[in-house]
Amino acid sequence: MSASTSSANINDKILEAAENARSNPYVQKLIEDEQLRDSAVSALKSARKAFDRASSKGWDKELAKDKKLRREVEDALAGLNIARAGLAEATAKPKKAKKKSHKLRKILFVAVIGTIVAIAVNEDARKQVLDALFGAEEEFQYTSTTSTNGTS
Repeated sequence: MSASTSSANINDKILEAAENARSNPYVQKLIEDEQLRDSAVSALKSARKAFDRASSKGWDKELAKDKKLRREVEDALAGLNIARAGLAEATAKPKKAKKKSHKLRKILFVAVIGTIVAIAVNEDARKQVLDALFGAEEEFQYTSTTSTNGTS
């Protein structure tokens, strides 16, 4: 592989990384918000100081009693929490309006479906509904006026 090919690949990768960073909402928020940048930098500085202090004293049980170290860790955590909250706003989607529940509408729908099923399945219920809608059936006695033996 020649030197020009490898430098072209490196340039392509750098351009691609820059384009990805430009389109990243977190990077955009860091670029635009100076207060967020400052809190992130101070949090990183405090974390670095705490780490250096802990490393210089050794990682033993007495380290938990060090008040200065504790304050540096608390400062780092506070700055990181501020930075986290600021970055969370960068990608926060607007909240959708909550839909109404319409409980009565659901109950009415279930009642109507239940009634239809009951009428379709139960013959007595079906007769009662038909009688209520169209009136009771007229029952009549049919008597034939013709005789079967030929005499009238």
